[in-house]
Amino acid sequence: METRELTYFVAVAETCHFGRAAERLGIAQPPLSRAISRLERRLGVVLLERTSRRVSLTPAGEELLREARRVLEAIDAAVARTRKAAVPRSSLTLVMKPGSDAGLLPAILQSFRDEPDAVEVDVRTCGAGEQPGLLRSGAADVAFVHGHQADLDGLDSEVLLVEDQVVALPVGHRLAAAPQVSLADLDGELLPAERLAANPSEAMQLVALGRAAALLPTSLRHLLRRDVACVPVIDAAPTRLLIAWAADRRSPELASFVRITTSVAAAQDAARDHEVEGVLDEDGKVPKQRV
Repeated sequence: METRELTYFVAVAETCHFGRAAERLGIAQPPLSRAISRLERRLGVVLLERTSRRVSLTPAGEELLREARRVLEAIDAAVARTRKAAVPRSSLTLVMKPGSDAGLLPAILQSFRDEPDAVEVDVRTCGAGEQPGLLRSGAADVAFVHGHQADLDGLDSEVLLVEDQVVALPVGHRLAAAPQVSLADLDGELLPAERLAANPSEAMQLVALGRAAALLPTSLRHLLRRDVACVPVIDAAPTRLLIAWAADRRSPELASFVRITTSVAAAQDAARDHEVEGVLDEDGKVPKQRV
């Protein structure tokens, strides 16, 4: 198979429309249709079901779409890394969602500057779920990723923090002053995790207006608005913050950065545990004002 054929197939599979796919590719529709037909003949399978009204993927087409995306990503990454290899390394590119570092980044950058292999760290923000693709393509060297993102194929990672979750509520909410709540108490009120991740600012606006509640890692509570309260959720699954990088990416500066990051996270986690142990109330719970 040729790379061009895979690119054509992905365009049709993602749009489910030959006309829109041809427009996206900048080619005419007839040669696109012929290329897909040739690909099906070569593979000996039907990839697309075509009717006068719609185009849909067969099971074989769904499988090829998954594999083709991986192949094309790998080719793009090879090109990007080859070009980078021609230039002396002067920086690492770190990508993260805004505010997703659990407060670790300032200490990480400060400690990394003292390393023999230290280089400049270019910190860039991205949207929810974009980090794995940026790492695989070579557009980023390292990323902060939350563990609920399952797309970590081809990446290595280390767990930095495991955190309990709190619920963000408007200050006038019936549960805002509660010492703790359960998920059952919030039935029907929680924003979907995908919507929260896609637009955190909008989500917090909805919470402040009393339109919704949102689950958050405890480390994000300091970023919330004054008109939003946080309450521990006793039965919410803990969240994990990871540092991730491409599995085939090796360099002294990357290894040093990962080591510094895990050390800073371990020290901060230990400090938090010590702080919590010092403020437990008579029932062994964290007082509301500490959250």
